[in-house]
Amino acid sequence: MDSYPRRWWALIALGLSMLAIGLDMTILTTALPTLAGDLHATNSQLQWIADAYMLVLAAAVLPAGLLGDRFGRRKFIVLGLVLFAAGSAWCAWSGSANALIGARVLLGLGAAILTPLSMSILAVLFEPHERQRAVALMSMFTMVGIPLGPIVGGALLEHFWWGSVFALNLPMAAIAIVAVITLMPETRGEQTRRIDLVGIATSSLGLVGITYGLIQGPSNGWTSGGVLGGLVGGLAVLIAFVVWERRTAHPLLDISLFSSRIFTSGTALATIIAFAMFGAFYALPQLFQAVLGAGPQGTGLRMLPLIGGLLVGFQITNRLAPRTGPTPPLVGGFALMALGAMIGTGTGPHTGFGYVALWTVIFGLGIGFSLPTAMVAAMGALSKSRAGVGTAMLMAFRQVGSVLGIAILGTVLSVGYHSRLDTSGLPAAAGHAARDSASAGVAVAAQLHSDPLLGSVRAAFTHGMDITLWVTAAVALAGMVLAALVLPRRRPTPVEAESEHAVVV
Repeated sequence: MDSYPRRWWALIALGLSMLAIGLDMTILTTALPTLAGDLHATNSQLQWIADAYMLVLAAAVLPAGLLGDRFGRRKFIVLGLVLFAAGSAWCAWSGSANALIGARVLLGLGAAILTPLSMSILAVLFEPHERQRAVALMSMFTMVGIPLGPIVGGALLEHFWWGSVFALNLPMAAIAIVAVITLMPETRGEQTRRIDLVGIATSSLGLVGITYGLIQGPSNGWTSGGVLGGLVGGLAVLIAFVVWERRTAHPLLDISLFSSRIFTSGTALATIIAFAMFGAFYALPQLFQAVLGAGPQGTGLRMLPLIGGLLVGFQITNRLAPRTGPTPPLVGGFALMALGAMIGTGTGPHTGFGYVALWTVIFGLGIGFSLPTAMVAAMGALSKSRAGVGTAMLMAFRQVGSVLGIAILGTVLSVGYHSRLDTSGLPAAAGHAARDSASAGVAVAAQLHSDPLLGSVRAAFTHGMDITLWVTAAVALAGMVLAALVLPRRRPTPVEAESEHAVVV
């Protein structure tokens, strides 16, 4: 708004915190082997170090939007930054694996507060004609951080101790805290609404249960008691949450938001994009390390084509979407994602990096076209007073899409790998270890000096990845059809939803 002349500086300050959140999603992948040695962490502890952050982020992102609307968005953004900084410091100087797990919980809580409120405040600070650019810039900070994680993590681990991957967050959080306090006005949503404690509890427990089941399913088995209990129990609690929200006078979520075709379809499309995107992010580092033989830093550098595609896509859609409306960039973005994935299915154990760079550039370009467009479409249907809760819904669904992408596409990759891996003639222990993952298989082949096993591991992994990419392409094509059918052909006339219950439909 004209009354907030420093709004772009405030956006950059928030972007630093979102960059740190994006880095945290992937930077740990390069540090886990070091943590296993330095902290004597078991496999189970390593899994919880990685999963604790995601679980808390998925569970807390919904109530964070409501509380920010109720008590003040700037106040809660500062709180989120303080928690994120405290969690980062605790992570960096943790003395044990269990302490690091607890620190990751605190880190996830800070990220859960920052994620929806950093986006929702854009609806307050920026007029409709600026919002596309503002959301794209904020999304760019987050999405660039995700592929940059392995690059930064690999570089830090080569020169500093493992805690440096978390200490990196501290200066960014400190700058963001000062900038938010000095540059950002305080804004609130509806002041008279009561806090829906039952809604907060049931939505959080339901998301934790389902997220736990999806994350643990590939490793523990989908029929194990804990996984089934998490999935079934989480689904039951979420059903109870929906029933409660329809009956209570002061719901956590305004179910009427889903009466907006634009909000519903934008949220659904953003979830589909997150599903496909994180499935690719899961597979690519393993391809670079297990098949192409790259180290941690080399793996990160090989993600640069994907980053380049993202950045170019963001820039193009910034100029295209305001003139064409959301449908053309979304349809084109999904088509590019599908094309990149289909070209990627030709990747084999002897494929050079140039071929991989080609399809990852195309895939990244598709993400850059589609993700900010879907988010702007959904956020454009929110009134300013409900921006926090509505954006939290959007981010929660995106997070669930990310978890589904890693769990489901990761399982497809694992099944494909197991179906082609030849461990005949190996000792039982070596064969079992080689089946754990492609990286483990490469390590076993190196210990046994077995070139046939190494070739089998690499061929099996690329076979599994090719199947995964076919599934990803199918999902992207489904998203393309959905975008073409449900979103308006042209950009709608901007409407400022000023009333407490206004939804642009």
